[in-house]
Amino acid sequence: MEPSPGPRPHRVVVLALDGLLPFELGIPHRIFGRPKGPDGRPLYEVVTCSVRPPGPVETDADFAIQVEHGPQTLATADTVVVPASYELGPVFEEGVLTEELAAALAHLRPGTRLASICTGVYVLAAAGFLDGRPATTHWADAARLQRLFPRIDVDPDVLFVDDGDVLTSAGVAAGIDLCLHMVRRDHGTAVANEVARRTVVPPHRDGGQAQYIERPVPHPQQATTTGARAWALGRLHEPIQLRDMAARESMSVRTFTRRFREEVGVSPGQWLTRQRVERARHLLESTGLSVDQVARDAGFGTAQSMRQHLQAALGVTPTAYRRTFRTEAGDAAPVPSRLR
Repeated sequence: MEPSPGPRPHRVVVLALDGLLPFELGIPHRIFGRPKGPDGRPLYEVVTCSVRPPGPVETDADFAIQVEHGPQTLATADTVVVPASYELGPVFEEGVLTEELAAALAHLRPGTRLASICTGVYVLAAAGFLDGRPATTHWADAARLQRLFPRIDVDPDVLFVDDGDVLTSAGVAAGIDLCLHMVRRDHGTAVANEVARRTVVPPHRDGGQAQYIERPVPHPQQATTTGARAWALGRLHEPIQLRDMAARESMSVRTFTRRFREEVGVSPGQWLTRQRVERARHLLESTGLSVDQVARDAGFGTAQSMRQHLQAALGVTPTAYRRTFRTEAGDAAPVPSRLR
């Protein structure tokens, strides 16, 4: 008797446009091409298509790429990712789609999840998918995006915005963060962390983290907050006071807070809460600990406190989150999320 073929992998279609950035084109293939289920089968299938019949697509480098799929492939997508392009013509200048691009997007099925990396957001905006919704792009393009599309709530400061079925990210590396976030949303922290480990990138940078950090690399011989962060991560289950973190670096609370924000992009309190949310997610997915015990081990103290923080960050309760990612079949339904 032949084994069951199993569920069909989630199909991610990457839309390659002239003037695309090869680095960003490769991000979805690298991130979504890695995850596998308990049976070793790929969780995603990734294909690339063009707005034209199969053929070459120009890049912003000194080479073109050969794309084997035409626009009809968009009709087969569960998720469509639009990487950045520097040659969007009327989309950039007037906020309108070309006939060719409009015809391609007409193949999309209702309910298809849409995502953009950097200036790929202009395509989603011009198609009307972002009207009345929050979105982001590279900080250098945010003002123009807002001017061309005043109905969009543009946030120029964050790494990515998850608005359910439409997700947008800032430039380059933020595209990695966005794709890892989608894997985490689809299949949980453990799967996303394994992909990050194999890709040798940080497993999680919150979508609300600042795009531009004033001092990402400290000057030589200058005190940093790195040691305090490492110290706090090893003690998330304990009460952690700001003055204790500052003392680890021999700084005043005021200096430490300023330096922390310069280096990380958020306040120490915001950072601690996000680390505890991630710790709680991991424990809910990977252990059978009670919700009360998870709350204590993650540093929230009480189940009620953890429930409030997970509801704010993920839009679900701890029990619902665990039910999603700890089914007997190993299948995972998407978690409603509004991470900003």
